[in-house]
Amino acid sequence: MDTMRERFIDVTSRLLDEDPRLAVVLADISAAGFVRAAERHPDRLVNVGIREQLLIGAAAGLAFTGMRPIAHTFASFLVERPFEQVKLDLTHQGVGAVLVSAAGSYDWPAGGRTHMAPGDVALLDTLPDWTVHVPGHPDEAERLLRHAVADGDRNVYVRLSEHRNEQAVPVEPGRFTVVREGARGTVLAVGPMLDAVLAATGNLDVTVLYAATVRPFDGATLRAAVGERADVVLVEPYLAGTSANEAHEALADLPHRVLALGVPRGEHRQYGSIAEHLTAYGLDAPSLRDRIGTFLW
Repeated sequence: MDTMRERFIDVTSRLLDEDPRLAVVLADISAAGFVRAAERHPDRLVNVGIREQLLIGAAAGLAFTGMRPIAHTFASFLVERPFEQVKLDLTHQGVGAVLVSAAGSYDWPAGGRTHMAPGDVALLDTLPDWTVHVPGHPDEAERLLRHAVADGDRNVYVRLSEHRNEQAVPVEPGRFTVVREGARGTVLAVGPMLDAVLAATGNLDVTVLYAATVRPFDGATLRAAVGERADVVLVEPYLAGTSANEAHEALADLPHRVLALGVPRGEHRQYGSIAEHLTAYGLDAPSLRDRIGTFLW
């Protein structure tokens, strides 16, 4: 079964054949997967090397010419390292690109802290008008990527990960999906956290919502789900609390409580697998069951 990153390479290569307005800018990462596409479209597939600030600047320049650029590398090098260019070359200049990351919060722990970006979505939250997709399965990644490319000239971040759910959800871009209904609270699972949330809440009387798009935040669906008991648990695969303010705003005129679970701010310096990092962060199913149960009961 393919990964989100492999699906991204395959779909983007086909989109280059279909859409003459599309351009792809790489910073070495995934370049081997685009060799054939580069042979077919040498003028629309550019590898700038390990120059992440130039990656964003080149994407912005292409957008100024009327192209729809995709910029791609690891999340830490796509959002954090060139953040000044994301802020100025894209947002400030009023042009749009699709940023597609790989290796999110803890996908490659052996790469060390330089390759971990649990704060990427929170950092983009400091900028206006960004759409942020966090798919939990390659099928969702394809749907959201195609939507992002066709989404006019908006700035869109598509956050891909090796961490994934077993089954895809038929997501609608920009909307939360009701996966299960219950009466004792609402749990919002973001992207690849859905399987762990479902396992953790299997015999709990709670509503489970699924978010593959987190910005804009679908406050209307959250509000409709909470009913009279506005106890909400957010489970996000990046920095804990990233969407807490969004949830508070959606429920501002209701008495409510929000428990925000995610990657803690404290730095974990140990190497290990994705599963081991999830356990260390309290994001595995047994830990989630304890934390959700304690909060709601």
